Amino acid sequence: MDVRRLKIPKTIAILSHIKHPLTCVIYTSSSDQTTPPLQQQIPSTNKPKKILFDLNLRKWVTSVLSNPPLDSLKIQDLLTHLTPQQFDAVLLEIHSSLKPLNVLKFFHIGSGSCGFKFNVRSYCTLLRLLVASNHDDPARLLLIRLIDGKLPALFDNPQKKHVEVAAFLAELSCVSDFGVAVLASRGLYPSLKTCNFLLSSLVKESELRKSYEVFGVLNNGVKPDVYLFSTTINAFCKGGRVDEAKEILRKMEKMGVVPNVVAYNNLIHGICKNCNLEDAFLLKEEMILNGVNPSIVTYSILINCLMKLEKFDEADCVLKEMSNKGIFPNEVIYNTIINGHCSAGNIQKALKVRDEMLTKGILPNSVTCNSLIKGFCKVNQASQAEELLEEMLLHGLNVNPGSFSIIVLEGKHSEAVDLWHMKGLTANTVTSNALIHGLCEAGNVQEAVRILKAMLANGIEIDSMTYNTLICAFCKEGNLDGAFLLREEMVKQGIAPDISTYNVLLHGLGEKGKIDEALLLWDECRSKGLVCDIYTYGALINGLCKADKLEKGRDLFHEMLRQGLAPNLIVYNTLIGAFCRNGNVKETLKLCDDMRSKGILPNVVTFSSLIHGMSSIGLIEDAENLIDGMRKEGVLPDVVCYTALIGGYCKLGQMDKARSILLEMSSHNIQPNKITYTVIIDGYCQAGNVKEAKEYFAKMVQKGNTPDSVTYNVLTKGFLKEGEIEEAFSLLDRISHTGVGLDEVTYTLVNLLPQRSASANQE
Repeated sequence: MDVRRLKIPKTIAILSHIKHPLTCVIYTSSSDQTTPPLQQQIPSTNKPKKILFDLNLRKWVTSVLSNPPLDSLKIQDLLTHLTPQQFDAVLLEIHSSLKPLNVLKFFHIGSGSCGFKFNVRSYCTLLRLLVASNHDDPARLLLIRLIDGKLPALFDNPQKKHVEVAAFLAELSCVSDFGVAVLASRGLYPSLKTCNFLLSSLVKESELRKSYEVFGVLNNGVKPDVYLFSTTINAFCKGGRVDEAKEILRKMEKMGVVPNVVAYNNLIHGICKNCNLEDAFLLKEEMILNGVNPSIVTYSILINCLMKLEKFDEADCVLKEMSNKGIFPNEVIYNTIINGHCSAGNIQKALKVRDEMLTKGILPNSVTCNSLIKGFCKVNQASQAEELLEEMLLHGLNVNPGSFSIIVLEGKHSEAVDLWHMKGLTANTVTSNALIHGLCEAGNVQEAVRILKAMLANGIEIDSMTYNTLICAFCKEGNLDGAFLLREEMVKQGIAPDISTYNVLLHGLGEKGKIDEALLLWDECRSKGLVCDIYTYGALINGLCKADKLEKGRDLFHEMLRQGLAPNLIVYNTLIGAFCRNGNVKETLKLCDDMRSKGILPNVVTFSSLIHGMSSIGLIEDAENLIDGMRKEGVLPDVVCYTALIGGYCKLGQMDKARSILLEMSSHNIQPNKITYTVIIDGYCQAGNVKEAKEYFAKMVQKGNTPDSVTYNVLTKGFLKEGEIEEAFSLLDRISHTGVGLDEVTYTLVNLLPQRSASANQE
């Protein structure tokens, strides 16, 4: 549908924060002089501003934009005589006669070399030009960079960039009658194609919260078509907001927009993600009644859900229904079924489906074989898995890192390496990386290093993934020296460390508490022109928090926001956990509110940090209420949450309450771990009840939780505090056989005690 044919209402409320009303251009001179005009002062009022400029200015802009190749000096000269508003007005006048890629290059030079800040509407005009000319890739890049704040645009509200972009697109079709008359002749309405492009780009980038807001804005300015509705349904489903997606489907029906198979498929997929099969099949029947035939995608979604739920007979019924409708399974559906059977350990059924796949003329691919390898290993048929892996290598199929990992984790390290060394197959970067990944996952890093050396010796191409996998493994082992040596080797091989390399190293340094080295590495990363991402910031924030530099961590968090990077749940949890450990619950709650305002829901890690923080400062009732609040939000408390709450009651000496929380854990089938027992043992020791402490120590051992040095220390201190010297010595004898050590305070107390006789010690 052409938006330009829609009836434009005389008054439509647009978002109040948009302060750039559309205006017409007034020419103040008809002179043909070529001398650049001087900028005129624009009065500062709240009324719509009319941009006044000479006709020569229009000619000058047109000349520069229309005559490639573009000259950066000419562009710079031009832009020094223009305000962003003046350029915007000219661009609206002449845009239809320009070549989109020329305009794009002009913007690139102007914003880059010249530092000129174009206004948002100018970028939207350029965006429309690119989309209308089917230049989708540069348009999408422009759009994402604009919304992410990577372009020096003049936004009214930098925190709502996506809304402002959407509002400008919608505003073009929501102006006064005079504006419509002027703009209609210029073809400046935002097409539905542009609107769809904006929304789909946000969804592809998983900017779901932004996409919801943008749909609301666009919905005020254009009449959505089936594609815009389908994209919106997809966005809500991806965000888990299936009920709202259903409402969108009903809304489009009420507006007379007939849902197509894509709209139905998007909603069915969202429903299936919630494992609500009954509603999914009801919707499939509804689409058939409405004259929309299910596609192979529809059936693929349903079969995938059925296989995950291990409803194999029902999946077979769907396959038969497909065949009756003349729709035959493709390799995706066959692979889904094979993977489902393999995950359930039904390897014979999976092989039968593989054979059927072959009879249909569909050759198994890497996905098929990787699933079968997983299936063989699940039923302890490692030799068949090895044979299949060998067959994959012989046929040059890509090996999933997980396939090598499975073989390696089955204890078949040497077999996996032997397979890799098969004649004629070593010169395969993908396979080599898969094996290195598997060995690193299994903790056999030295064997992975030997594979790297063999790759170098045999002239196999090595990429950044090869080195990054090994660097990550070294960092996990705490071998930072080895990790940095690998980076040096990487550079010698002519492979530039990428942002992933720096992210892994930053995380490794942060975990080791080497924050000064991490900050130096951070500076080096930026000096090389690498674009820091959310993981880079997250790694350094984590390091700062571990080094108890919370203020610097918070400052870096705010810098990240200024860079237009959206924090994820991990970054929020890092800061929330740090402030909780520091007892700053007020700052923690602010972060939680900020997190929720961005559409990020807390998980069990968030709640456990909050419970720990509140318990540590005596807000024990609030902490306990959080346990109930978690369940209401669909987040199940774990042993960490309960242990934090038990610790809070122990700190207050309320051991009866601590014991009742322990019983509540058991009623929810959550078993206490070593830390839980140690906390409650310490609580009883602090309360002077070493008898109960001993009983819980015995329960701990009985349940298979091995006491560590912390457990022994708190119990030893408890015995010493109550003067139970023989109990303390008895425990010390036990400790001597475990290899754990006492802390400095306990060790000092023990040395102050009178020693037992030599014979007693010998006993």
